[in-house]
Amino acid sequence: MLQLEQEIKELIISSLALEDITTQDIDVAAPLFVDGLGLDSIDALELGLALQKRYGVSMSADSEQTRQHFRSVQALAAFVATARTES
Repeated sequence: MLQLEQEIKELIISSLALEDITTQDIDVAAPLFVDGLGLDSIDALELGLALQKRYGVSMSADSEQTRQHFRSVQALAAFVATARTES
C-alpha cells in the first residue's frame, strides 16, 4: 500500500501541476481539500480523470462515496487497491 500511496502522491503533483510541493510534503492521512492540501472542486475533477486514466477506476462525481474516497491519499489508495482487485 505504501507504494500505491507514493504513486498517488506523484499523480496528484503531476496532474495538478503543483510545482512547489514534493511527495514528502503530502501527509497520506491529511485531508486533500480545504484544511489539508487545499485542493478545490476543479482539482478533484482533474485528479479523478488522472486516476481513471492511470488505474482504470471510475467514480460518480456527486456521490458521497466518492467524497469519502477523496478524503486523503490513504483513502484514495484503499479505493484504487479495492477497485483493482474487483476487476
